[in-house]
Parts: sequence; structure tokens; C-alpha cells
Amino acid sequence: MRATALAALALLVSGCVSTPTPEASDPSPIPVQEAPPAVAAPSPAPQAAPVPFTGERLAVAEAPPLPKVDRTVPPQDLWQRIRQGFAIPDIDSPLVQRQTAYYAARPEYLQRMFDRSRLYLFHIVEEIEKRGLPTELALLPMVESAFNPMAYSRSHASGLWQFIPGTGRRYDLKQNWWYDGRRDIVDSTTAALDYLTAIYGMHGDWHLALASYNWGENAVARAIAKNRAAGKPTDYQSLKMPPETRNYIPKLQALKNIIANPDYFGVTLEPIRNEAYFATSDRVVDIDVQLAAKLAEMPVEEFIALNPAFSRPVIRASMTPRIVLPADKVDVFHENLAKLDEKSLVSWQTYYPKKGDTFESIAKKHRMTVAQLREVNGINPRNKVLPTMVVVPVEGSTARIEKMPIMYAPPIPVSIRRVFHTVKPGETLPSIATRYKVAADDITRWNPRVTKATPGQKLMLEVRAPAKGKPRKKATGKKVKTATR
Repeated sequence: MRATALAALALLVSGCVSTPTPEASDPSPIPVQEAPPAVAAPSPAPQAAPVPFTGERLAVAEAPPLPKVDRTVPPQDLWQRIRQGFAIPDIDSPLVQRQTAYYAARPEYLQRMFDRSRLYLFHIVEEIEKRGLPTELALLPMVESAFNPMAYSRSHASGLWQFIPGTGRRYDLKQNWWYDGRRDIVDSTTAALDYLTAIYGMHGDWHLALASYNWGENAVARAIAKNRAAGKPTDYQSLKMPPETRNYIPKLQALKNIIANPDYFGVTLEPIRNEAYFATSDRVVDIDVQLAAKLAEMPVEEFIALNPAFSRPVIRASMTPRIVLPADKVDVFHENLAKLDEKSLVSWQTYYPKKGDTFESIAKKHRMTVAQLREVNGINPRNKVLPTMVVVPVEGSTARIEKMPIMYAPPIPVSIRRVFHTVKPGETLPSIATRYKVAADDITRWNPRVTKATPGQKLMLEVRAPAKGKPRKKATGKKVKTATR
């Protein structure tokens, strides 16, 4: 029984481990497909022979690297330093184009202005950069005064920056009989930049600030308020303003265009060394202007150009904060002053006219001509009224009584009136200018659209007003009744 069970178990185990046949495991095998016959690739078409190159063969060289500007090294030319600081947005308009053409057509005028600017530009640029202001402002005296420190306008504005008396006093520019701070190079530059900074702070826009400098901040503020109330734009180009102010910024833009690219406009712009031209000395003594120039070993004309604020031929230390000398002349001046063996450096004194004095009697008393007396005191030849104080030579002195290179005294205000002239056949701008005793260039400046005289054309001119005569007495006779027609 046990043997039978073992045999059955052995038979069962052998059946479990047997390998199944393929037929049992895959009764329907997948038929094997044959690969398709290979197809031969088409042979490429024969290519035509290349045409030989018969043109000129040029060797292509590698382009040179672009030059790099090292901003950490200051430029040697002051003009380039000014260009690098331009920051006021440009404007382009017919007025700008007209003013650019006007300046470019007058190279001699530009050259005179550039030559005068050489004495002052470095100081102005230095002060502008200290404040972080745009360097276009250094060109503003070109528009204001053509860099003539003795410029004087019909509105009584004076100096490089053309301050009127009231604004000058507001910015601490002293004005007295001996000294006019509006013409002082150092003080007037400080005042102008203070003023420009203040009005820029009012508007946050340089075009509006410049318009305010010319027209007045209150006038510009009123124009802005008027446009705002009417729902109009309040930018510079949109404001209604006088012709002088309307042309003011285009003039500055025109000069900026020319200085930025003088070759394009055919203008010669001689380099200016990027270094201080002058230095100041606060060790001031009472001294004749002529003598001070001699001690500095420089022409009196140049001394006055650096010290235009002196209104008389003598420097009063109590009235003058400084003297300005070329940077290489300061030590020379003080060395020569120390060697001078003279008790007094002044050969002029003040004189207060008494009752009965006349120009003739005062001149005769002090051994000078009437013309010389008027010259050193800045008195207009047509002025018949004696001032309350004049300067005359000290008795026994060796005062040099000669024609001064520029007028010392603040100019006598001159009344101006406008006239309108209708051009007649045969007239030209020079002939009209001669008739009215004005410059032909002024006629084109007053009438921007005029380039030549055309018969029938109406021109506006600004001429000196005639001296006012005594008013006519009113008739005191009885009224006569006239017949009614």
C-alpha cells in the first residue's frame, strides 16, 4: 500500500517538471515576413563647371576697435568738458533753425564772443559742476551779454549775467558809487547759479527755468496758470510769451548746436585749456586801477576785463571784496607791491560840488579837461546836471588822465522808443540803419524774418528817445465859439 503511494507520488512529480512542447505552448505561430528587395538610389545629375571670377579682388582687413573714452581723465579742451555735461533736453523748431543760421552766418561775431569767454569759462564751468547743473548754463552769458562784462541793457540790466538792480540786490550783489557787484565775475556767477537753481526748483523743467530767467518767474507762473485754467498744456513750447523770451531758448539751443559740432557749421572753435585762467586775492588795498595793472605786469584793458565791477579809476578796499588777476600774476603783483616805495598808492580823491560849481570850473580847478572829468566819472556828455560827488586828481599827484579803455561808471540809463519804418524803393538795411543810427544786425534781430529790405515792408526799430523839452504852456485865452456847419 505504501509502495503504491510512493510510486504515484514519483509519477506526479515527474509530470510537473517536464518541458512543454512548442506546439502545446503556441498552437498558432506568427509567420515570418521577408524583407523587400533593396531599391538603388538615383545617380546625381552632372553639375555645370563654375564660372571663373573676373572682378577686382580686395583683401578684407579686420576693422579697428572702437576708441574708448575714459571719463575718469578730464579732457584737455574746456569745450569738450562742456559738451560732456550737456543735459538739457534739445528742442528743434523753425526758431532754432533760424537762430542757428543767424549765428553760423556771422563767424566774426562768434569769434569775438568766444575770445572774450576764454577769461571766464573755466570758473563758470567749475561752479556749475560743483552744483551738478547742466553745462549748457555756461553758454548763457553768450545769449545775455555776448560775454561782455560791461554790457548794459535798456532795462538797466548789467554784467555777464545781466542782472537788473532789484534782482541783483536780492542775491546780495552790492551796487554803490565805487563798485557794482552785478559786473563782478565771481559774485555775479554765484548769484546767477543760485537764481537758476531756485527757479528750476519752482518748475522742475529747465526750459521753464530759462524762460523765467529772461521773463521773470512770476510772469512764467502766470502764463502756466492761464494755460492750466484753459485746459491747455503748460510746457515751455505751449506758453504765450513775449518775442524776446520766445527767441531766448532757441538762441541758447543754436549756440549749443554749433559748439557741439562746429565743423558741421563751418565755425572755427579754438581749444581752451581746461585749467583756471584767473585767481582771486582778498588782500586789497586802496590803489589806482592803472597802478594795479602795472604791478601785475599786464595791460590795463585785461585788468579791467577781469575786474569790471570797479566803477571808478581807483579801487577802494572797503568797497571791494577782492581783486582778480591771471593765475600766474598773483605772486608777481604782491611782490611788486611790496617793493613799491610810495606812501600813497592813490592819486584820485573825492570832490563834492559846491553851489555855483560847474563842470568847467571843476575841471579847470583840477587841471583837467571837461571831457576827462566826464570820462573818469562816467558822465554822459549830454548830461548837464552835476552829480553829488565826483573823483578828481589829488593835487600834485601824477594821476594818468587819459581815455579809459572802457567806461568805469554805471552807464547812464538811456530812454528807448520803438518806431516803425516802411521800406521805400532803393533803401537797404545798411542805409536804414545809418538813418536811424543803429546797427544793421540789430534790425535783423528785431525783425527775425527779415533778411533784406523789400519795398513796402514794415520794420520795427528801437531808437534813442529824443531829449524831453519843456512842456508847452496851455493857451489861456478865451474860448472862441466856432460856427457849426
